[in-house]
Amino acid sequence: MKVRRVHFHVNGSKPKAKSAHKALAALLPGLGLALAEKGCDADVVIALGGDGTILRAARIHPDKPVVGFNLGGLGYLASVERRDFKKALGMIADGRFKISRRTMLEARKAGDAEPRAVALNDIVLMRELSGHAAVLDLAVDGRGVARYFADGLVFATPTGSTAYSLSAGGPVLMPDSASFVVTPMNPHALGIRPVVLSDAVAISVTPRSRGEGRGGQIGVYADGENAIMLDDGETVEIRKAPECALMAELDGYDPYEVLSRKLGWNSVRAVSVSAPSGNLI
Repeated sequence: MKVRRVHFHVNGSKPKAKSAHKALAALLPGLGLALAEKGCDADVVIALGGDGTILRAARIHPDKPVVGFNLGGLGYLASVERRDFKKALGMIADGRFKISRRTMLEARKAGDAEPRAVALNDIVLMRELSGHAAVLDLAVDGRGVARYFADGLVFATPTGSTAYSLSAGGPVLMPDSASFVVTPMNPHALGIRPVVLSDAVAISVTPRSRGEGRGGQIGVYADGENAIMLDDGETVEIRKAPECALMAELDGYDPYEVLSRKLGWNSVRAVSVSAPSGNLI
């Protein structure tokens, strides 16, 4: 892919992001690149911040490949580290990357054509201020699966499986997995465990009253932003979104190496004669 113009999606709350933006923009002419003030005019969007910045960039610019330059903490998605910013920018200029199409989730209240919520990482259902566990009935393709007594449920894409779902005890899914994971938050039963589902299924969740008016509202959050509120008996439908997020993966990208480095697994990696000498991300 020939890259001529790049747009910087900057997390303005991070002082380091502003200075990095200025420094990187100054390098563009020497690399034969132009600055696109608007994402719609760019060939590639560079997100300067943490994983939250990448999630916002992917939603705002759904038809543009996004690459994350990490100025946050863990930065699993925004995995180009500061020491490699200049080198990574040169690779983008040379077109040394591939585009990964990442599955997204959509959620909408049953019976509503619009609006819908779209998420790259996860859709989370969570009790709102009741002080009691939520009662949530889960169905897949119209078939009842489980009734959860829990603080909530996390529905994660492969991309989002290393975020909130992982913290709640869910498994890691590789980016090309055609699946979702459903992870309960603090379930009140030892037999309740995360479950991996095909991304071709339709999921529905309905909160139920605990009796004596103790149900309370359930918030539906898309990538951490409140999108829908559910009362007892109302249903939210969750399924694979028709659109994908486009992620630019620089040459040498290895998802297993990223897992090992970011999550502190410290695994011994096999080395072959054809392996690159090092990875940027």
